[in-house]
Amino acid sequence: MLLDRDGTLVHDVPYNGDPDAVRPTTGAREALDALRTRGVLLGVVTNQSGVGRGLLTRDQVAAVDARVEELLGPFGTWQVCPHTPEHGCACRKPAPGLVLAAAAALGVPPWRCAVIGDVGADVRAAVAAGATPVLVPTPVTRQAEVEAAPLVAPDLPAAVGALKDRLVAPAGRARGGGAA
Repeated sequence: MLLDRDGTLVHDVPYNGDPDAVRPTTGAREALDALRTRGVLLGVVTNQSGVGRGLLTRDQVAAVDARVEELLGPFGTWQVCPHTPEHGCACRKPAPGLVLAAAAALGVPPWRCAVIGDVGADVRAAVAAGATPVLVPTPVTRQAEVEAAPLVAPDLPAAVGALKDRLVAPAGRARGGGAA
């Protein structure tokens, strides 16, 4: 399971470099713990253009990520794109780079992954990588993004519930292994 950070795991604070401003979304810890119990591997895929814009340092992003893990538990991989849209990189969502890198880091083929995010770029990155997308709309999600998403859930726990039949740990994987 690959998850967007801002707006999905934690409430979106634009260009957040302050770990004290991190607030998990409702039910996030419980949903993630349920996935961990099932042996589902977890990863984060997040655009952090504040670095490329000079508004954040990589150390600030890392401090926020550490706070997310403190509140929500460990993730098997963190894939962060520090670029602005103008960079034209292959990692920034909606490009598939973050999803492909996270799947590789977890040792899972992209088609075995689900990506949960709050905007159309998350959905398009998942589709481009061959993963299953789930959109969890927030106030910043455009109506056209909701209409275009193949699967929409009202919150993170509901998104996990919608995917439960697809999230089966492969036989023979050690505890902590499984589908992503």
